Amino acid sequence: MTYSLDEMTGIQALERVMPDIEMKPGRCVRVEFEYCRHGTQTLIATLNVATGRIDQATVGDTRTEKDLEAHLQALLAPVAEAPKIHLVMDCLNTHQSEALVRLTAALEPAPIQLGEKGKFGILQSMATRNAFLTNPEHRLVVHFTPKHCSWLNQIEIWFSILMRKLLRRSSFTSQAHLKAKILDFIDYFNRTMAKPFKWNYTGKPLTA
Repeated sequence: MTYSLDEMTGIQALERVMPDIEMKPGRCVRVEFEYCRHGTQTLIATLNVATGRIDQATVGDTRTEKDLEAHLQALLAPVAEAPKIHLVMDCLNTHQSEALVRLTAALEPAPIQLGEKGKFGILQSMATRNAFLTNPEHRLVVHFTPKHCSWLNQIEIWFSILMRKLLRRSSFTSQAHLKAKILDFIDYFNRTMAKPFKWNYTGKPLTA
């Protein structure tokens, strides 16, 4: 199993003050430029690389360590017996948290002494947690994208689809309305549009 995960923060619930002017021959849809703000939401989404589906999505007010832990618990519950799970993420601090280390350790057949955060053992520092999470011998292996290269993560492609298909031109009356629309779009995407992305990046430098 290979998953691609990231957060999309600060998604604004913008309500247009006037309705769109519909398209007609020779004229595109015209979208009202004035809007009312109704706050923001954060989306945590996980793409199944093999199927192109969004296997888990969490929409809420925050993206804390606890939010990510709950998201991952829900993601991994149906595949708890998978022999190997690969998780691609960027280097955000919450992606190298104590909660994720404990979740990874819980998937191992034998108990692991993790130590104490900030003091000793695997939990001592971000560096020790990173080394544990990226250990290829574990059932859950995290692959961190290099700094400034989070675009290598395939979930970023899907975020651009979400932006173009839903967020850019829509009008949302509240945070609850925004959340419902995002989850509805994910359901629609999984049913009608999902397919594996054709990954054509060769790994060669983009500049000479």
